[in-house]
Amino acid sequence: MDEIFDDIERWFASGEKVAIARVVDIEGSGPRDPGAAMAVNARGEVAGSVSGGCVEGAVVGEAIELLEGRRKAGITTFGYSDDEAFAVGLTCGGTIHLFIEELDW
Repeated sequence: MDEIFDDIERWFASGEKVAIARVVDIEGSGPRDPGAAMAVNARGEVAGSVSGGCVEGAVVGEAIELLEGRRKAGITTFGYSDDEAFAVGLTCGGTIHLFIEELDW
């Protein structure tokens, strides 16, 4: 989280909405451990990583939907057997569970 704090602080200072996605659990093999975090602003800029790149694009989409009010905060899951996860590149054989929410300072 420390490595993304400067970007989050800068985005808030400029009045931007920010969502954060955090790895809360993994099953089997996962690209990042629980606690890994990624912040996304409403313009789609990203800081941090939750998967080393393999599902980041899909997570950005989920975060933007949240910031636009088209989805609620909550758990999003990507797993090897999930067609979407395979399509975006999660081929590590495991499942990752992310909690995505809007930050409110």
